[in-house]
Amino acid sequence: MRRKPFEIWHFGRPAVAGMEEIAARCEALGFDGMTLTDSQNLAPDTYVALTLAARATTRLALGTGVTNPLTRHAAITAGAIASLQALSGGRMMLGIGRGDSSLFNIGHKPVSPTVLERYVADLQTYLRGDAIDTNGYDSRLRWLADSATAKVPVDVAGTGPKVLSLGARLADRVSFAVGSDPERVAWAIAHVRQACGADRPMPSLGLYLNVCVHDDPARAAELVRPGVGIFAHFTAMPGATRERVRDEDQTVFDRLGQYDAPRHGRGDAAHARAMPPDFIERFAVVGSAEHCHARLAALRDLGIDRIFVIGPRADQFGAEADEAQRRFAEEVIPALRC
Repeated sequence: MRRKPFEIWHFGRPAVAGMEEIAARCEALGFDGMTLTDSQNLAPDTYVALTLAARATTRLALGTGVTNPLTRHAAITAGAIASLQALSGGRMMLGIGRGDSSLFNIGHKPVSPTVLERYVADLQTYLRGDAIDTNGYDSRLRWLADSATAKVPVDVAGTGPKVLSLGARLADRVSFAVGSDPERVAWAIAHVRQACGADRPMPSLGLYLNVCVHDDPARAAELVRPGVGIFAHFTAMPGATRERVRDEDQTVFDRLGQYDAPRHGRGDAAHARAMPPDFIERFAVVGSAEHCHARLAALRDLGIDRIFVIGPRADQFGAEADEAQRRFAEEVIPALRC
């Protein structure tokens, strides 16, 4: 028996012009939520964009997908997301990871799991309205005492065992960026379960997935190639685990480790072109609506509570991206909720 209703979120980029329309479309199409990336050099501020999205919607859950521990003090991040929680009537979620494009664009590497762990612990303290001892001073979000909204849930996004384990211990939710192979997803779930032990309940589990509904699987693979390059790169980063990775994919991940940062998020990037179509079809979920539904339902049934759908980018593929999103909403979402 499932613990809670299955949620389907849209994964997008912050914008100023047109953000209200993007959010309203997601709500009208039946998505449960929408996350926005937080990469200050590549897109407008995510909290400004989330404010616009909250104003344009009434039901859609919203959140960061994801922020990082370096570019903002924990009190700033907690204050921003808690303010949006009050504005939206309790619809926010705070997604956080070690950092990628947001950090390499300012000359930094992803933070260590130790730094992320301390930051998540501080976030949770601030969001509960409790105090942190900072050099003898009780630092807290004092205005939260007058807020009637629920605490914002924190969702740790990760690929490797260390981040998944700290998420299991400290966060309200844990989301995986490991691709769509059921064996690898099951491996990630097992790490969270082990970290929780007997005393802590399992957090809600999510999965970031590159998805494209298209009757031509080869074209679908090309439409998600830019996004797959980003998310597959997390497994290829120095020190990342390769557990439960197929033998035929190891050399592809080796090539993805040579990341073409100036072309981040582009299909013509060197790392993106290094991925053969069959690799994309294994890492992502692409093809007919029936095929996508079957693969997503199998992942849902492993114990996943929500998916973040990373579709083709509208700024790169225009009408094709809109059509893929429409078909997913109309042909796949209803079937997944049956």
